[in-house]
Amino acid sequence: MPDVSSSAQQPELTAVFTAVQQHFSQTIVPLWQGPGWNAELALPFEALDPEHHPLPVQRYRAMACARQLYLFSSRIEQPGAREHAAALFRSLQRHFHDAEHGGWFYSIDAQGKPLDRRKDLYTHAFIIFACAHYWAKVREPLAESVLNAALEVVANRFATEDGLYEASLDEDWSALGSGPLQNPLMHLAEAFLATLAVREDAAVKAALQQLTTAMQAHFIDPEHGVMLEKPRGAVDNWFEPGHQFEWFYLLESSDLLRNSPLHQSLSRAFAYTEQCGVSNQRVLAMLNTDGSVRDATQRIWAQAEYLRALTLRDDSQGQVLQQLRTLQQHFLHSGGWYECRDAQGAVSRSDMPSTTPYHLATCYIGLQAAISGEWKTHSSPD
Repeated sequence: MPDVSSSAQQPELTAVFTAVQQHFSQTIVPLWQGPGWNAELALPFEALDPEHHPLPVQRYRAMACARQLYLFSSRIEQPGAREHAAALFRSLQRHFHDAEHGGWFYSIDAQGKPLDRRKDLYTHAFIIFACAHYWAKVREPLAESVLNAALEVVANRFATEDGLYEASLDEDWSALGSGPLQNPLMHLAEAFLATLAVREDAAVKAALQQLTTAMQAHFIDPEHGVMLEKPRGAVDNWFEPGHQFEWFYLLESSDLLRNSPLHQSLSRAFAYTEQCGVSNQRVLAMLNTDGSVRDATQRIWAQAEYLRALTLRDDSQGQVLQQLRTLQQHFLHSGGWYECRDAQGAVSRSDMPSTTPYHLATCYIGLQAAISGEWKTHSSPD
């Protein structure tokens, strides 16, 4: 385990981190309490343009609401955060909960009426994740009740016999033939870990271990150990470096999952992922299973996940500082952030989605832990 807190670059690392953390708390987070906040519906707009105007409203997603609920419930303190989190929690139930069939709708329209009424695992995973953090913050029975309801829905509706979970089901829980997909399953693992961080839960612990065993069996490429986006053997498969780093962090930071077969696979794949999927310090979006580039877009969330993963690597001290500078210089700006750059490094997406601060928050929390030396004893994540 690296001791980033005692590295030779510590003073500079601390200074750069202080600057980006200040930018986050003074520039980024307030966007979602001000111009990014629809006070009438008590929901975040889906995205802001570079001048901080909301993009034309097509929908509001439950997942975006949940990610913002996490943001305002996380360790990153912010004036008015507790009240804002309470409003988001109420909105999650008010706008998205399906009183007839249970679970939560995917999205509502601009007037607040259900739009996409399907039930997807990705949304439900983030509801679990957000409610676990919110309950840890407020310790209100209703928050734990919603957490329990979401866990029950996932176990009873999405679970399959092989330890995996369907990615999407219809409004009434009938099958859509989606099968399992990597990204929702990763965030379900993250949600299970968040739940276990706030309470003892034998059922969740067992489900998490079963899930990671199934991921090893069905999603790991045997040649390089990378996590595929679709089950092994699926047509037109690929892997995403950002997800490799995200998985690595979740596994490496967990006492329960560290040294599991899945952790061993992702650890083995780390160097290969860096070699093929990081160019000029920028993380590339998508790779074919042979390591060739499928999409060279550079996304801020993948940069944040790479930086967070590096804090848990034994030889990472210099890289952590280097990657923090890359994040600061190429993806952050005085008014917020650049969501994407293209293969040549030009800004290809300048809008700012309400879902991105979640990635920055988890990154900065992990980096803060590394700088302060908390990770020297393999602390569990917040």
